[in-house]
Amino acid sequence: MSDHSIFAPLLPYDHLPHKSDGDDQEHAPETHVILTVEDDGVQHQLSNGDHLGTHISEVDDNPFAFLGANRFDMPGSTTVDPFRNNTPRVEGVYEWLKIVVCLPITLVRLVLFGLALVVGYVATRTALLGWKDRSSPMPKWRSRLMWVTRMSARTILFSFGYQWIRRKGKPAPREIAPIVVSNHVSYIDPIFFFYELFPTIVASESHDAMPFVGTIIRAMQVIYVNRFSPTSRKHAINEIKRKASCDQFPRVLLFPEGTTTNGRSIISFQLGAFIPGYPIQPVIVRYPHVHFDQSWGNVSLAMLMFRTFTQFHNFMEVEYLPVITPHENRKESAVRLAQRTGHAVASALNVVQTSHSYGDVLLLSKALEANQENPSLYLVEMAGVEAEFHLSSLEAVDFLDVFLSMNPDSRGQVEIHPFLKVLRLKPSTLSEKIFGFVDVQKSGKITFKQFLVGSAHILKQPLFHQACESAFTACDGNGKNYILEKEFGDSLMLSIPGLSNNEIRGLFTLFDIDRDGKISKDDFISCLRRTPLLIALFSPCVLQQICP
Repeated sequence: MSDHSIFAPLLPYDHLPHKSDGDDQEHAPETHVILTVEDDGVQHQLSNGDHLGTHISEVDDNPFAFLGANRFDMPGSTTVDPFRNNTPRVEGVYEWLKIVVCLPITLVRLVLFGLALVVGYVATRTALLGWKDRSSPMPKWRSRLMWVTRMSARTILFSFGYQWIRRKGKPAPREIAPIVVSNHVSYIDPIFFFYELFPTIVASESHDAMPFVGTIIRAMQVIYVNRFSPTSRKHAINEIKRKASCDQFPRVLLFPEGTTTNGRSIISFQLGAFIPGYPIQPVIVRYPHVHFDQSWGNVSLAMLMFRTFTQFHNFMEVEYLPVITPHENRKESAVRLAQRTGHAVASALNVVQTSHSYGDVLLLSKALEANQENPSLYLVEMAGVEAEFHLSSLEAVDFLDVFLSMNPDSRGQVEIHPFLKVLRLKPSTLSEKIFGFVDVQKSGKITFKQFLVGSAHILKQPLFHQACESAFTACDGNGKNYILEKEFGDSLMLSIPGLSNNEIRGLFTLFDIDRDGKISKDDFISCLRRTPLLIALFSPCVLQQICP
C-alpha cells in the first residue's frame, strides 16, 4: 500500500535496481525518473532521488498531479427535476373561469377553515394544560381529547376541497409496524396523517415557533431535529428508537426524503427511519390532477393554498403498502433497508428514485434568489455527491455562490474569462490548465456540476490539507504565522510570472478574509477550502518544500 505522504519517495530504495558489480557506484540507487516541470518558462528539474512524491511525477496538462489528483469522471446525471410544480401559474380560460365561479365557495371554505383551526387549537391547548412530563406517553384522557383536534384536521381537509379521500390497504397494527414512512408531496400530507394515525413525527426545530402548528405538533410528542447538526441527528435517532420500542407511544411517522417533491419521482431516503431496525410500513400519497398540480414545488405557500381553495374538488389517494421487515439473520444494514423501502415506494408509484436530496433544494433556492433563468440546471443529485466526496450541502451552496458570481449564461454554463475573473487569475498557461481540468468535455464551457465535482475532487485528495500547510509555510518565509503581500506575490510569481501589482493585490485580497492586511493561516486554508482549485498556484512552493 502506498504511503499517502507528500514526502514519500517514488520507490523504496530496496526495490530500486542497483549497479552491477563492475560499476564504480556499487549498490547506489540509480535515478528512476527525471521530471521537468515547466510553468510559463520556469523549469524545475526533479528526480526520485530528491524524495519526490509518487503523485508529483504525473504531469502533462494536469495542474493537480502533485496532489495525486487524476482527472475525474463526471457522475451520471438525470434531467428529472423532482421539485418542479408543473402548474405554477393560472393558465387557460377554464382555470380563470373556475376561480371566478369558486370565489363565493372559497369564502365559505375560509370561514370553515378558520373555525376548524380555532377549535383544534383550543382542544390541543386544553389537552396540553398542566402536562409536564412530555417525555412520557400522553395520558389516555389527553389523547381522547385530541380526537377533537383530529376531527378539526379532517374538517380542514374538507375546506381545502378534499371532500373524500381514496384509500387502498390498511394501516398495520402499531405492534407490528411501529414506524411509518411516506413520500412527501404537499403540506396536505401531514394534515392527513395527523387525522388518520395521530403519529409522533420528526420535524425541524423551526416548526415549534410556528403559530398553531407548533402547539399541535407538541401534542404529537414531536421529535425535533436540526438536519445540519450531527449531535441533533444522533439524538433524534435515539428518540425514534425509544418511542418505536414502546407500544404506549403512537407510531413514528417520517418523510425520509426530507423535503417535498412533485410526486413524479422520489428522491434519496435519509436513514433516520431505518437505523433503529424496526419493521416499517411504507405509505404512498398521490394527487391525481389535470389542471392544478398540488405539489409544493417552485410555488409559494400562499399561491398554493389559494389555488387549493378555488378548486371544485381536489383528489387525493393514499395507499398502505405491505410491511417491510429487516432481515435479522443477515443483519441488514440501514442503507440496504432504505434501498428496499425506496424500491417498494417507487414501484408502487411507478416512478424512478433519483439521487437528489434536501441539498438540491438549497441549491435550487440559491439559484432562484439569484434570478437564474432555469434554476433546475443547478441540481446536482446531492446525495451522490455527498456519498462520493463527503461534501456537505452547505459547502455545495458556498460553491454555487462562487459559480453564480461568474455570471453563467442561460444554459447555466461559464466560459474561461469570467471563470478567471472571479478566481482573480490572469490568462496564462497554468490558468488555462486549471480551467481545462474542470472542463471535462473540452467544450470551452463548464457547468456548475463540473465545477462542484472538480472542486470536491481536489478537496477529497489525501494530500490536500498537507499541501495547504506546506504552501503556507513556504509563503511565510520568516515563520511569523502570517503572509504579507510582497511574500505572497513572490510565491505567486513562481507559478505565474509577470503578475502585475494589481493582479497580486487582487489575489491577496481574496485570501485576506478578515481584511487586516495580512493572510493568517486560517485565512489561507479557509480560502483554499472555498476555492480549492487555487491550490495549483502553490505547486512550486510545495515542490520547494520537498526539494529545497
